[in-house]
Amino acid sequence: MIHIEFIKNEPQNSATEKTMTVAEIQAYPKTRLDMSAFQEKCPMEPPQEKTLEAHDNKSYSGLLPAEVGTDYSFKRKIVWKNAIGFFALHLAAVYGLWLMVADCYWKTDIWALLVGFSSGLGVTTGAHRLFSHKAYKAPFITRLVLILFHTLAGQNCLYIWVRDHRQHHKYSDTDADPHNAHRGFFFSHVGWLMSRKHPAVIAKGKTIDMSDMQADWLVMFQKQHYKVLYAIFAIFLPAVVPVYSWGESWWNSFFVAYMFRSVLVLNMTWLVNSAAHIWGNKPFDKYMEPVESSFVAFVSVGEGWHNYHHAFPWDYRAAELGSKYSITTFVIDALAYFGLAYDLKSTPYHMVKRRVERTGDGSHPIFGPHAEKLESTGKLDDVDIADIVKSKEVGLVRRLPTAQG
Repeated sequence: MIHIEFIKNEPQNSATEKTMTVAEIQAYPKTRLDMSAFQEKCPMEPPQEKTLEAHDNKSYSGLLPAEVGTDYSFKRKIVWKNAIGFFALHLAAVYGLWLMVADCYWKTDIWALLVGFSSGLGVTTGAHRLFSHKAYKAPFITRLVLILFHTLAGQNCLYIWVRDHRQHHKYSDTDADPHNAHRGFFFSHVGWLMSRKHPAVIAKGKTIDMSDMQADWLVMFQKQHYKVLYAIFAIFLPAVVPVYSWGESWWNSFFVAYMFRSVLVLNMTWLVNSAAHIWGNKPFDKYMEPVESSFVAFVSVGEGWHNYHHAFPWDYRAAELGSKYSITTFVIDALAYFGLAYDLKSTPYHMVKRRVERTGDGSHPIFGPHAEKLESTGKLDDVDIADIVKSKEVGLVRRLPTAQG
């Protein structure tokens, strides 16, 4: 982990400026044991505490992503209105879960999960892979439905979602990343929404190219009328259907089909920002924070293969050959089959292989532990193939004949 500390160069007063002689330069401490003696001759001013105001006045415009880093001395200002609001939302969601188990019609439970699944696809299939990364193209009807599904999720308007996500990729896990995972699990999960943005996030956010979003009238219509659309599609419609379709109470319908459902989807999405940047392996690039997480991939319908995704963000599958499972990839493939998606972008396998061998952590099941054997013998033994089969990596099993020549 690299800690970059920025120090502002201040002009010194010629009357008080201290110069070092050649002897003092040669006597510069070579070890920590020599430091105290050196400081007696050349005392240094204690570092000033970095305040929020000091960071506000700092310019991040000329810094490259690698130069931004993470300043752990930065103190965030909590936005208590947001913090209390999220706490209340989660309490309401827990109450909704209790109603879901103890008091609702079973049809209401199924409806809430169906709406939640649809809103999740609006995020993964729409906001993420289509609009943020342009990993495939889609006709008007597909884009319209996905934007409506995204509105269901209640994760701000699509324009802001895309901007934040593109910034997350460009400045991943630095102070310019809205949900910098170096700040810890809680911050990258939800804390970033409870505190004032880091000045680097504000400065670098202005540099993200959003011209394609600005040219899409559907995106801009949702942005302009988001609050009204959210009230209709995320709150009213999910709650009204159980009431008039099978006689559910307004109380139960609101807390189950809106409160519990929306908070559940929020947390499943947030796990991609938090857990998928902390716990897992890095078969494609060990120098980045995102990891491969089977659990996150399961709960987020395919978004947990995050080390691959950050290595090849343009790939519509967001995983190597779809990896073990990805409902989102399956949905996009189905849309393409019916002509509702086209120009699907994927990463050539030889490019994946080279990236694994160059920057992977050695955990790749083909080019990790078996890479040396494949290179020297051109094939794998039965026991090696059995290990891969046991891992249930169906995509890898299909590739074994190709990997063995």
